[in-house]
Amino acid sequence: MTALFDQLRTAPRNVLSRIPLPGLTGDDDDVRRPLPVSGMLAAAWTLGVGLAVLTTLTLVGWIAAPRGALGAGLPAVFRTASQLWLAAHHAGFAIPGGSVGLLPLGLTVLPAFLLYRAGMWMARDADLRLRLPARLPKNTPKEVSNARRRAQLVLIAQAGISLAAPYALLAGLIALVTRNEITQPFLGDVLVSHLVLAFIAGSVAVARTIGPWRSMLRLLPERLRSVVAGTSAALAIMLVAGAVMVLGAVVVNFGQVQELSGILAPGFVGGLLLLLVQGLYLLNAVIWGLAYIAGPGFAVGTGTLVAPTGVQLGTVPSLPILGALPEAGPTPAWVMIVIAVPFVAGAVAGILVVRISPSSSYEGAPLWGFVCGLATGATAGLLAALSGGSLGGARLSALGPAGWEVMLSVTLEVGVAAGIAAGLANWWLIFRGHSTAVTKAAAKVGTATAPVRKAGVKIAKAAASAAGKVGFAEPEELQKLPGYWLDATECDTQPIPVIRDDWEDEHASAAAENPQKTRRPDPPRPPRRDIVDETDDKGGHVIYVDPYAWDRD
Repeated sequence: MTALFDQLRTAPRNVLSRIPLPGLTGDDDDVRRPLPVSGMLAAAWTLGVGLAVLTTLTLVGWIAAPRGALGAGLPAVFRTASQLWLAAHHAGFAIPGGSVGLLPLGLTVLPAFLLYRAGMWMARDADLRLRLPARLPKNTPKEVSNARRRAQLVLIAQAGISLAAPYALLAGLIALVTRNEITQPFLGDVLVSHLVLAFIAGSVAVARTIGPWRSMLRLLPERLRSVVAGTSAALAIMLVAGAVMVLGAVVVNFGQVQELSGILAPGFVGGLLLLLVQGLYLLNAVIWGLAYIAGPGFAVGTGTLVAPTGVQLGTVPSLPILGALPEAGPTPAWVMIVIAVPFVAGAVAGILVVRISPSSSYEGAPLWGFVCGLATGATAGLLAALSGGSLGGARLSALGPAGWEVMLSVTLEVGVAAGIAAGLANWWLIFRGHSTAVTKAAAKVGTATAPVRKAGVKIAKAAASAAGKVGFAEPEELQKLPGYWLDATECDTQPIPVIRDDWEDEHASAAAENPQKTRRPDPPRPPRRDIVDETDDKGGHVIYVDPYAWDRD
């Protein structure tokens, strides 16, 4: 795909290099397309490559499936592949008697990867210039860095919109073309899902051209970067725990999973496709495990519940991976241990928030820890809502966790734990830095704790170095970010004046050459009685003194 993009980029430029245009040369770096044009080309090629991949897989399934399962002829194959492409962006469908909303999140990896590569190509092909202000009020290094950061964020947003807008419009045309009597895509879902996914992937790809991933994190302010880091850590811990639970359940109930696969008897090619479908739904199962750990659990149909407090099941779909579900009835008491995972994740998140951005007050750190819990809960609720849905009507109209229940549970569990951990960690930092008792006690210990302190210093340096490599720590000296970024002012003006490091004040140098001699203080003079007090407004005279009279003489 990258080779196709490069050919598309170089071919028009070779033609332009032969045309004598005013102000343009034949150099490849000087002839760049406008950003919206590059975004339209990237969106078109992403749709083309994605549809080609899904059409190939659908054609293989059409050959292996019974005749008439996917419709008659190749037009039905292309229509099915197009609907799969829409489903990869989590766009729902209306079917007779219900709707289809339980879509595999693993299939979203394909368009996300293609959009990311398209965004990288767009960043190399388009004319990306930072629009920095011509003048700044104080022109301090911090002010220049903030202005550059804001300009980069604006350019990243513009690039994301340039890719997402044409991508969503093309997806809307595909949704209108592939409608039939059985499956009808929801046009609103199609437009919103394609717009959001393309904007996120395109923005991340363009930001990636700045440099390494740690350079991308430096675009965020320190406080926001700490909340993002804590939220990411808490979600990662809970998702890993959910994945471990899902894999453990599959291993324990592997016999039942194998029995369901034998009942379906899909054959060799059908078995490979069935394995592929279950792999695409694996991410959904991991998020369901996260909901189970958080407490609310998930449903496998109306009137069912799988939670740490108990399991209530009915007739479930004959998908082999659902054979890993626990048996109906009360759960053992030791299963309730899994509820401690969100609290552990919250504690880790709170410490990480304080580690990146400490607070100067005792009450500020717990507040920011709870803010991290709010962000974690909102993200977990969104993932839970995306992982579930319906597969028709009647009993299959509710599958997966409830988003608002997961959001509320994770917010309280992670938020409370993160607030307490952040408050304690921040208190320890303040107490260690300002308490004389701690300093005297450490001084009395003497050389006995020298090896421990040396090891602590080494660990602290290693942690700071690791945080700096990841991008969480703020660098001591702001360096110019590499990549395909060109600085340009809004108009032809003088460059911003910068004070050189070797600049010296002439008055300071003259004072250093001719130091003033120390004079002995004069004896105090007696107070004069012939001066009228200026504050006397009862019979006295008010004297007004002009300090600039000597300058006008």
